[in-house]
Amino acid sequence: MNSIIIGSGFGGIAAALRLRAKGHKVTLIEKQPDLGGRARVFKKSGFIYDGGPTVITAPYLINELFELFQKDPKDYIELTPLKVWYQFVFEDNSKFNYSGDETEMKRQISEISKDDVEGYEKLVNFTKKIFDKGFTELADVPFDKPLVMMQQLPSLLKLKSYKSVYSLVSSYIKNEKLRRMLSMHPLLVGGNPFTTTSIYGLILYLEKKWGIHYSMGGTGNIINGLEKLMNEVGIKIIKGREVTKIISKENKISGIQLDDEIKIETNNVICNADPPAVYEKMLNGNKNKSLMFEWKKNRMEYSMGLFVYYFGTKKTYENVEHHTIKFGNKYKEHLDDIFNNKKLNNDISYYLHRPSATDKSMAPKGQDCFYVLVPVPNNQSKIDWSIEGKKMKNLVIDKMEKDLMPNLRENIIEDFYLTPDYFEKDLNTKYGSGFSIQPKFSQSAYFRFHNKSEIYNGLYFVGAGTHPGAGVPGVLSSAKVLDKIL
Repeated sequence: MNSIIIGSGFGGIAAALRLRAKGHKVTLIEKQPDLGGRARVFKKSGFIYDGGPTVITAPYLINELFELFQKDPKDYIELTPLKVWYQFVFEDNSKFNYSGDETEMKRQISEISKDDVEGYEKLVNFTKKIFDKGFTELADVPFDKPLVMMQQLPSLLKLKSYKSVYSLVSSYIKNEKLRRMLSMHPLLVGGNPFTTTSIYGLILYLEKKWGIHYSMGGTGNIINGLEKLMNEVGIKIIKGREVTKIISKENKISGIQLDDEIKIETNNVICNADPPAVYEKMLNGNKNKSLMFEWKKNRMEYSMGLFVYYFGTKKTYENVEHHTIKFGNKYKEHLDDIFNNKKLNNDISYYLHRPSATDKSMAPKGQDCFYVLVPVPNNQSKIDWSIEGKKMKNLVIDKMEKDLMPNLRENIIEDFYLTPDYFEKDLNTKYGSGFSIQPKFSQSAYFRFHNKSEIYNGLYFVGAGTHPGAGVPGVLSSAKVLDKIL
């Protein structure tokens, strides 16, 4: 069996390895000069910046890919558990060290609100039930038939999947600070905590089950380890070439065409590209015959965009944790602006990543390496990032200087930023969304883009836009779904 994979994010690489393990002849094609997709790496002036995912959860999903070929993951990658998972910094500048140490968690919660300690315990117990169903049981189940969804509805309703994550958390927790902290997880996969189905509350428990890890050398080192493995097991890798067209004949896939007009024949194309971009741009000339599918595609709502500012400093900021999440003053109003009103707001919340807190190899000696990620509206907003990018960069530096890092501006020696334009142009995501479609209930499981195309025979999807969704565990699980259907 001959299979072609388009795109080399975690989903595409995992799909390539899983199909190779089944004996397929696999070719992986990546338009960038390097592998990784959103998990690409940027190296500048001795600083190493992870392009995308930095929080590694459920490491067994990565280890499995090596074990498929009887390889020891430790020969390829090194994952280190973090002691403090996130440091939350609230609007009044009080701090909370979020970790897997339950005694310490409850102590900090009781300092903020004694009444919420019991609610927190109940919330964790409830998210375990969601996790057991939504992740353990359903994350790698193909949802390509309505019956599969119908069979799950009673249990999904019992788990209050009609509620939002924020609403679920609020039913157990009274204090607003704690509500924000315990409901922020959907933002890690592109969702608004006020509209994302409470099924995504399972992330809270998923972190507790396996902890939060960091890949020494950065997330990019996982990609390097997987690339080495792919080369060893005979997967053909083509870099720096873009697939411009997927060729089909009467809705049956017959091959692909590259940007230099070269065609490669195949009956199986697995896309790690964003599904709407594939259907709208790469299958051009082939009218989708299903009106139902067109309606589904056109009604999809997309995740927020991301403004990511990468910078290196000539001094180290020892008081800054590996992962910091800083909330602005407003929470719901700010999220409304991002997801609904599609407008920028100066009252930003942000996530700050300091890999050099754990791994000195990421920055030159005596210096520090960072990226700061700000949720912003996607490109449905028509924001002109050639103007707004610089303003956002300066706003972010001002905020960080005030909140966490005194005299930051004068200590920055290397920097650049990415906006939703990068996600739209370089990563081919619709509207420059950071995580493809939003994880609402009406866009989950059967209601997402299917792993096996609803329209074309021989076309498959892995990655953020298909089931089960975005985030490293989600996209790795999408390759397990593919494993069952191809």
